Amino acid sequence: MAQVGGLPQASTTSGQPYVSKLVLLGSSSVGKTSLVLRYIKQDFNSVLPTVGCAFFTKMLDVGSSSLKLEIWDTAGQEKYHSVCHLYFRGANAALLVYDITRKDSFHQAQQWLEDLEKEFQPGEVVVMLVGNKTDLGEERQVSFQEGNEFAESKSLLFMETSVKQNYQVSEVFDTIAQELLKRAGDRGSSSPQDGETVVLNQGPAARQRQCCA
Repeated sequence: MAQVGGLPQASTTSGQPYVSKLVLLGSSSVGKTSLVLRYIKQDFNSVLPTVGCAFFTKMLDVGSSSLKLEIWDTAGQEKYHSVCHLYFRGANAALLVYDITRKDSFHQAQQWLEDLEKEFQPGEVVVMLVGNKTDLGEERQVSFQEGNEFAESKSLLFMETSVKQNYQVSEVFDTIAQELLKRAGDRGSSSPQDGETVVLNQGPAARQRQCCA
């Protein structure tokens, strides 16, 4: 299953950042848009459901390297499911977001993973499973252990967050960025070189990152 879509390109000018596509997938109302807005704008407000897809960009400096994340926030409603497949093609990384108070959203995240596996070779995309809304712990239906064990079984990164409390939001995106740049480094390049195409979504299986709920 070869990757569909273009590869991330390094600028032809030395010192320019890597460019990588990150797609957010998950059921409606799990907090995908809020997660991005909290990260980019440091703001938390109720947002309307995403229609189709929303697009954001973010520049990150990781050590001596820079990375431009092109973030695609897809709609979670079932009627947009087939359309969302168009957006994650060519992705270098994906966040599979679920709501820890909704077991069905956890199962839907697993379905999205199956969809990704149909488009990409194993290890070709950096994938993180994200359990959101830890501030609603009394209503939890998916335990930290359950999410972590599933992530380990699929060699995914894993983290729980609370967008409302701004808990581990930045850490999610920073970890993705670090893994993308690590994979680029594993391929023998620590920074973009003149005229070089940098493939950020190939390399060893993602490392597991564990955290406390």
